[in-house]
Amino acid sequence: MLERLSSLENEHADLEARLADPELVADNARYVKAMRRYSELSEVVGVGRKLRTRQDDLEAARMLVTEADPGDRDEWRAEAAEAEADVAELEAQFRVLLLPKDPNDGRNVIVEIRGAEGGEEANLFARDLYEMYQGYASRHGWTTETLGSHVSDLGGFSDVTFTVKGPDVWTRMKFEAGPHRVQRVPVTESQGRVHTSSATVSVLPEAEEVDLEIDHNDLQIDTFRSSGAGGQHVNTTDSAVRITHIPTGVMVSMQDEKSQLQNRNRAMVVLRSRLLKAEQDRVAAEASATRKDQVGSGGRSEKIRTYNFKENRVTDHRIGLTIYKLERVLAGELDEVSDALVTDERTRQLQGDADGDD
Repeated sequence: MLERLSSLENEHADLEARLADPELVADNARYVKAMRRYSELSEVVGVGRKLRTRQDDLEAARMLVTEADPGDRDEWRAEAAEAEADVAELEAQFRVLLLPKDPNDGRNVIVEIRGAEGGEEANLFARDLYEMYQGYASRHGWTTETLGSHVSDLGGFSDVTFTVKGPDVWTRMKFEAGPHRVQRVPVTESQGRVHTSSATVSVLPEAEEVDLEIDHNDLQIDTFRSSGAGGQHVNTTDSAVRITHIPTGVMVSMQDEKSQLQNRNRAMVVLRSRLLKAEQDRVAAEASATRKDQVGSGGRSEKIRTYNFKENRVTDHRIGLTIYKLERVLAGELDEVSDALVTDERTRQLQGDADGDD
């Protein structure tokens, strides 16, 4: 691993010099990319240097155990044991940092939630998920902004789109993508029977303008009047905006703001992020990462997670994790689930890395 550290230190020093080059600074796209890589390298090089130092300390302590006076050997044994523990911990950190980076690490996200199977109950569950993520974001000190929504007749969401911004947002929120299933007695159920409904969650990396260039000639922009639940007009001007990216057919509508310009800007944020994700999926050729596979058909049998109210249970089917803290999870206490998903991903990556070394 320390051989790898030397090459990373060289790359880090080279990038540090290049970042002062006026020509690179003038090219915003290249400069942002270089800064991201420099930040990644700074972390891994920092841990690698600590590891190298403690390995030297360990070697020196072991040598002194054999060479020191008998009265001093216990002290050096203790120093060697402490250094050995530090080396093991730093090696584990360094190994994780050497894993291939998710290209979206460090990005903010756009979350889209839609009621799927179950009619109005699915829309009410979509609101529950929205409030769960609001609570989760608050606990982590992240900020959220709702970009657009369609409120259903009973106060749920047929769909809602919002941003989440802060450190490690993508690292944790990406695992929320997919169909979520709820099992409970709906408010519309008069017989007290448990129903199963579902809502879909899409998690998109928020794209910046430097990430891709959109030709405005490829956009069809339509305006119309905003409407609320039941088709009631909420204003009398054509402030709502629908933007269609003609080459891909991707369409985004926004109507929550009173200003047509604000709705257009918000729609462009979502459109840019959808196009970035689609391009990443195409390049990576990973069908499991595509937006379509994230949400599937929204069917209840395709669930990634089940929320069972009668049993106070939350089960994540991808890793077989079940916890009996439904109310707390829906209040935003998602760390026990997301920590397990992050650990599972890293374990599989490390196993793949070890198999590759073999």
